[in-house]
Amino acid sequence: MTVSGGELAGRRALVSGAASGIGAAIVRRLQSEGAKVAGLDLLPSPGADCQLLADLRDGAALSAALAQMEQQLGGAADIVVHAAAITAMGGVLDVEPGRYGQIYEVNVVGAVRLLQLCVPAMREAGKGAFVLMSSINADFATPSQAAYAMSKAALNNLALTAALELAPQGIRVNAIAPASIDTPAMRASIARQPDPEAASRANWQRHPIARWGTAEEVAELALFLASDRASWITGSIHRIDGGASVTRR
Repeated sequence: MTVSGGELAGRRALVSGAASGIGAAIVRRLQSEGAKVAGLDLLPSPGADCQLLADLRDGAALSAALAQMEQQLGGAADIVVHAAAITAMGGVLDVEPGRYGQIYEVNVVGAVRLLQLCVPAMREAGKGAFVLMSSINADFATPSQAAYAMSKAALNNLALTAALELAPQGIRVNAIAPASIDTPAMRASIARQPDPEAASRANWQRHPIARWGTAEEVAELALFLASDRASWITGSIHRIDGGASVTRR
């Protein structure tokens, strides 16, 4: 529920992947600073001021969802956070080729659709902020999640290119690259391992700060990048990884 006051008072935000995990935490944090937040997902987004049900792969459904947001929240988004993503486990030869396209369609083309739909209103207002949720895996060989890592590498390039194109119009585009974050999806992945406790310990040891990050910590960074405190930051990819990318051990 949106609170009165705060540094985002009067702003409207759209968060994809808002039903759980990092997206849900971002919804709560933006609301805590006064933004009205629309949660976009395939499932309801508990607590969002406006709940939008649409598939990022369906351009018509997405356009209708954004029209619903404008009607319910009184205008278009000033802030867009693209946290929705899908993945597939396996190396380059393990993942069926069609699955690559499905992952790219949500993780990357979904962000393109949001940009194309949301930029016109931001351009008219002369300002706006996009935050795209990437991954540190974009910068490393990742045999266990090859298709996902490739999509996030593409998302990073999208952030850089869009930032360059949109900067003259007062619109900023940045990305966040988390490592292992304590979310329901992460816990489910660990639970599928033959020895979940050993898998957890091994994962923690890949981070010099020996724990998983929290969705709330990622949400704090998203808030900063969406706010006026980051008004001179665009085209940047910000790691939040407990030091994992320093050693990649």
